[in-house]
Amino acid sequence: MGTSRRSTTGRVTISDIAERAGVSIGAVSFALNGRKGVSDETRERVLRVADELGWAPSTAARSLAEAKTDTFGLVLARDPHNLGVESFYMEFFAGLEIELSKRGYSLLLQVVGSPDDALATLRKWQRTRRVDGVVLTDLVDGDQRAAFAASSGLPAVVVGDPSIAGGLTSVWTDDATSMREAVRHLAGLGHRRIARVAGLGSLAHTRIRDDAFAEETAALGIASELLRTDYTPEAGERVTREALTGEQPPTALIYDNDVMAVAGLTVAMELGLGVPSEVSIIAWDDSVLCEHTLPKLTALSHDVVAFGSHVARRLFDLVEGAAPEAFLDSTPRLVLRGSTGTASI
Repeated sequence: MGTSRRSTTGRVTISDIAERAGVSIGAVSFALNGRKGVSDETRERVLRVADELGWAPSTAARSLAEAKTDTFGLVLARDPHNLGVESFYMEFFAGLEIELSKRGYSLLLQVVGSPDDALATLRKWQRTRRVDGVVLTDLVDGDQRAAFAASSGLPAVVVGDPSIAGGLTSVWTDDATSMREAVRHLAGLGHRRIARVAGLGSLAHTRIRDDAFAEETAALGIASELLRTDYTPEAGERVTREALTGEQPPTALIYDNDVMAVAGLTVAMELGLGVPSEVSIIAWDDSVLCEHTLPKLTALSHDVVAFGSHVARRLFDLVEGAAPEAFLDSTPRLVLRGSTGTASI
């Protein structure tokens, strides 16, 4: 391939990338700026080489070109097999796309294996100008993705509580208030042993729900149990079976998503327990699943499609120069259906 003629300043140039990738300088320019005119294969090769060489656009060139990609990015550190099962993200993506399509924007979605991989992807996107802004979800306390977006100037909206947003714009739902409402509803029906079937403990929104559950049950003098899962129906089924066959089984369970609640309902019926005559069930994030079980599931509900659209609008505001702010989207409300009733004991 010949000897690289890197500039005397030490900065990697598009000429260096073109030489290493075996393409023209024009092709490199098109690929790095997200423009049409090169094949997907060439674009990926150029971006891979740029990443390997540690290329970063000069501030002067960026200001001169004022190039935009008309793309927002979202990196998920989730098992891809679970995304198609859990309705929340499908509705959330739909909400994002509603707003993006109005302005001719696209969503670049990347599913990775870990938070470290997610951070590496964000760094690459920022360095190669793949996106105009990003949506950050599933944050943990002290999340490095939020810190990177804030320090790099990459426009970002955190989907989550302002307390974990690191000064970035956040769009959030008041999960603590909703959890307290669910516990009080069950307590009002006479339930004195309540289990929470919770998601991943590392996630900030799970911790907020955990804390509200513990505080409210303690304040009401109710025996509580925290059952940790990975959000999958298999995990929800396992912990429900263990809890309901234990020495002091709960008379009510609050699940962190709809698919685990459906799995829990199935377990209760397999064990010969009546719902709600012997066990009450509440699901988080109402969905079509909750409306088509027997009995129908009581659920904490909010408009997830509208939530996604709200996030997209705030990201457009940031790209257009708005200052970071925190926006309360909604407080999920309890929709009463057939799966909750008066405690039998």
